[in-house]
Amino acid sequence: MKTKSAFPASNPLDTPLNTPASSPAGRKILVWDAPVRVFHWLMVLSFAGAYLSAESERWRLLHVTLGYTMAGLVVFRILWGLLGTRYARFASFVRGPKAVGRYLGALLRGQPEHHAGHNPAGALAIVALLALTLGVAASGWASYNEVGGNWLEDIHEAAANLMLAVVGLHIVGVVLSSWLHRENLALAMLSGRKLGTPEEGIRRAWRSVAALMLVAVLGFWWQQWQGAPSGNGPEERSAAATQQGKSARDGD
Repeated sequence: MKTKSAFPASNPLDTPLNTPASSPAGRKILVWDAPVRVFHWLMVLSFAGAYLSAESERWRLLHVTLGYTMAGLVVFRILWGLLGTRYARFASFVRGPKAVGRYLGALLRGQPEHHAGHNPAGALAIVALLALTLGVAASGWASYNEVGGNWLEDIHEAAANLMLAVVGLHIVGVVLSSWLHRENLALAMLSGRKLGTPEEGIRRAWRSVAALMLVAVLGFWWQQWQGAPSGNGPEERSAAATQQGKSARDGD
């Protein structure tokens, strides 16, 4: 069954604008809605915190909490990718290998195609990161809850390292694209605005949805830390992390 978006699209899906006649006008338009931006920066924060705390028993509860946060964020992003605004929807930016190759070729020639939303190479990184996040979270959950053997820890670590590599490539791509397009793409993910024509912009930022997502994440963090032990020993923190994992499992 074909899923319809709850938000109307004003124009055809995001297409490359690489001819002089169709180059984006020099004005800022709203491209990224608030839920996409909040999702993006919460993922950045959660992955960085989870990765840095991975080897520490002292911060095990933080590691577990941020891992579960990432999984929940990805579930939300999948739903928003089906029902959200124009450039949030997967249908607007997920492309096949031919489109990715064409974009990378133009990028290497110094004549990159302009896309109001995600470009094909960026879309490939996004899909990979979403899939890897689910793999990392699932293997981490299984490992903490002793569902499988020690081999799950190896899979968890390997998937996390692969995710870090994809993040690195994504950052390089953002920096390169920002330089070639003369447009700060990282800043655009903060403000939600990029260069484009008025008809390309989305109509609403949906800040209410972003606020609800942020409240849900902060509420989950508060709930996790309420279950933390008062002691300072690493053994107690490790036990608390395991208990929190079991509680999350029982709640599903």
